[in-house]
Amino acid sequence: MTRLRVGLLFGGRSGEHEVSVSSAQAIANALSADQNGSKYELLPVYIQKDGRWLAGQEPQKVLESGIPLLPSPDETPKNQQLSNWQSPPQAAEVDVWFPILHGPNGEDGTVQGLLKLMQVPFVGSGVLGSAMGMDKIAMKMAFAQMGLPQVKYIAVNRAQIWSNPCVFPKLCDQIEADLGYPCFVKPANLGSSVGITKVRSRTELETALDNAASYDRRIIVEEAVVARELECAVLGNDHPKASVVGEITYQSDFYDYETKYSAGKADLLIPASVPDAIATEIQQMALQAFAAIDASGLARVDFFYVEATGKVLLNEINTLPGFTATSMYPRLWAASGISFPELVDQLIQLALERHSH
Repeated sequence: MTRLRVGLLFGGRSGEHEVSVSSAQAIANALSADQNGSKYELLPVYIQKDGRWLAGQEPQKVLESGIPLLPSPDETPKNQQLSNWQSPPQAAEVDVWFPILHGPNGEDGTVQGLLKLMQVPFVGSGVLGSAMGMDKIAMKMAFAQMGLPQVKYIAVNRAQIWSNPCVFPKLCDQIEADLGYPCFVKPANLGSSVGITKVRSRTELETALDNAASYDRRIIVEEAVVARELECAVLGNDHPKASVVGEITYQSDFYDYETKYSAGKADLLIPASVPDAIATEIQQMALQAFAAIDASGLARVDFFYVEATGKVLLNEINTLPGFTATSMYPRLWAASGISFPELVDQLIQLALERHSH
């Protein structure tokens, strides 16, 4: 039996490069585990932080060590520019791609568009689902159109923040009147809680808006709610299924980058201790959110459960969630009866199915 060549695409140019390397290590291990070893042949392709694509020995070294490769210091800008556009010759041998690039230039539709041009199947959402899943404003507009309950929010752009002295104070007045304090200021297109600030005063709001505008043109300001944070994983294409519900608990002010990726800073409780009716509601809403942005393959959907009122609010969808052995997405499926190697196998099969239709 001929083994399928899986192009494991990892690294990337976003601030989540290191997380991508960790996810890729776990997937590489799963591809050789159980029955997968006889079905799949791994072809790792690594994108350096400067954007260069590498195949062969270098990606293998990164997978083994977990340490990102530094760009070559003697590289001329012209050569670097050329190499950013060139996929290595080994890319032509790939039967199915498994992109595990977190953040901008990885899960926002850009790489998905490139893989679509290659006309080779790939794991995960296509251009539309990836782009909408990355942009918090577009995502929330799609959710609102489906009638899904969310926290109150205001969409802002950089031009309003970095504007003349008359416009900015009025914007802050509007945010205070509509949302009040505390509230969250977020860049619309960054993952892993990068650039997010919880603000409690006018001075903090002004600083946070300026900070978020340095990351992105589009910014979202959300009302803060006192709630438990619950998550549900989705797997499938046109007939997706939802996992058991999990909960994240932590001591920090909110689920920021350090809390997310530092050992012992957050606890994942699976399954979450919530009434059955709430768990069912979350699973149904997760599938609706998946459909709202035309996601495919996989997604993790995050919720706020306001225990005082019994209300469930949809927070966001992540179309390429963390995929390390300890990440919430694979752990939710493990608790639902699908092991890590089985999950990787199913995702590849879903990619092939989506490509053939």
